[in-house]
Amino acid sequence: MLKRKRMEVVHMESKVEQIASFKATMGNYPTGVTVVTAFNQKGEPMGLTVNSFASVSLEPLLILWSIDKRVFSYDEFLKVDKFTVNILAADQGDLCTLFSSKVEDRFSQCEWKKSELNLPVLSNTLATLQCRVFSQIDAGDHTTMIGEVLHIQNNDKEPLLYHRRTIGAIPEEFYN
Repeated sequence: MLKRKRMEVVHMESKVEQIASFKATMGNYPTGVTVVTAFNQKGEPMGLTVNSFASVSLEPLLILWSIDKRVFSYDEFLKVDKFTVNILAADQGDLCTLFSSKVEDRFSQCEWKKSELNLPVLSNTLATLQCRVFSQIDAGDHTTMIGEVLHIQNNDKEPLLYHRRTIGAIPEEFYN
């Protein structure tokens, strides 16, 4: 009976209330911050800030991230066959902000290079994972991109975190 009562409460909430509650819940879940980069069909670098990033498989090495269908570069990202997940270091909040902004030429405002796998790679990150597209999954208002990891560069730095719409380093007292 208790379970049924809980279900009724959920259904009594309006869609707007459910979405607000979902956003508050997910915003209270701390995550790392990445910038996913690739070259579009014209050979121009593109990238966006992503915190929906996770490991999927060890055999083969697979990761995932999700892209909002309303993002201006959505159609271009669906056409790429490779991408880089740049995991941001604690001191790279400026890159998080830059790649989540409406600035058009983001790459002129940061340090990056073209990798041997012909991918844009941001400089001084915590790590980079250069990937081949393994699968794309339609998931509501997002598409989940699964990538097979082809190359890993781990620079052994502290990560940049996202929590409650704030970015920052892991507090020192966390480890005590």
